[in-house]
Amino acid sequence: MRDWLLSQLIRAIGCFPLRANHALGHALGWLAWLGSSRYRALLSRHLERFIYWRDGPGALLPRAFRDAAIAAQGEGITELAYLWMQPLESVYAKITTVTGADAIDAALAAGKPIIFVSPHLGCYDMAGRYVERRAKITALYRPPKQAWLAPLMERGRVRGAATTAPANATGMRQLIRALKSGESIFLLPDQVPAAEQGGDGVWADFFGHPAYTATLLPKLARAYDCATIFVFAERLPRGAGYAIHCRTMDADFGEDRVEAARQTNVMVENLVRDCPAQYLWSYNRYKRPAGAPEAPHS
Repeated sequence: MRDWLLSQLIRAIGCFPLRANHALGHALGWLAWLGSSRYRALLSRHLERFIYWRDGPGALLPRAFRDAAIAAQGEGITELAYLWMQPLESVYAKITTVTGADAIDAALAAGKPIIFVSPHLGCYDMAGRYVERRAKITALYRPPKQAWLAPLMERGRVRGAATTAPANATGMRQLIRALKSGESIFLLPDQVPAAEQGGDGVWADFFGHPAYTATLLPKLARAYDCATIFVFAERLPRGAGYAIHCRTMDADFGEDRVEAARQTNVMVENLVRDCPAQYLWSYNRYKRPAGAPEAPHS
C-alpha cells in the first residue's frame, strides 16, 4: 500500500507545471535540511569543501550559495517526476538555449561515435533528452534501490529515442556494441563505481580530496576513438526551462589510469564552477565502496 501511494504521489507531482514542481522541490530540499542532522552534516561538509577548493583557506561558506544548494537538491528530485510523466514534446520544449553544439555537429560530420558525459549537475535527465535528439545513443543507468520506483523510472526514460543499458556486465556489452556500430553512448562520470560488483575505479582528487572514480569513460574513449563531449542542463529560475551546455576536453585521455580519472574529475570541476549550487552535493561522492582499496591521504 505504501509503495502504491508513493508511486501515485510521483505521478501527481509529474503533472504540476514546472514552476510549481520546482517550488515543491525547493520546499522538499529545506525539509530534508531541517529534518535530518546527518543529511545536513553531509551537505555542509561538501559545500565547505568546494568553497575551500575554490576560494582558499579561511573562506567562509556564503549563506546565499548554501541556501541555493539546499533548494536545488530538492528541485533535482521533483523535476524527475515532471520529465517522466509529461508528454515528450512538452519536455523537449523546456530546452530554451544550447551552447557548444558545434562540437556535436563536428563529431557527427566526421562519423565518430560520441561519448556524451553528463555529471550530476543541473538536470541530467534533461541533458539525456537533448542528446537523444542529436544522435542515436545508448544510455547507461543504475536502477534505483527502491523497487517501487523502478517501473516509473523505466517507463519515463524509455519513451524517447535512446536505448537504456543497466550498469552491469550486460549493460557494458550494450555500450561496446553501440560504439563498435558507430553509435553514441551517454554516461554519468561521477557515480562511485561498485567495486565489489566489478566496477573499475581508482582514487583521484576531486575538489582537493580523493574520490573513487570510474575508469570506464577514458577506457572506452581510447579504445574506440570517440569524441568525448560533456553536457549538462542548467535549471533556469522560476520554471523557465533549461539551458544546455556542451563542452569538449582540452586534451585526449592519458594512458595512466589515475591521470585519466583525474582528467575526468577536472572536467566535472570546471562545469561545477560555472553552476555550483546545482551540483548534487547531497551525494556521498567520497565514500569508499565495498571492495575498493583504502583511499590515499588527501
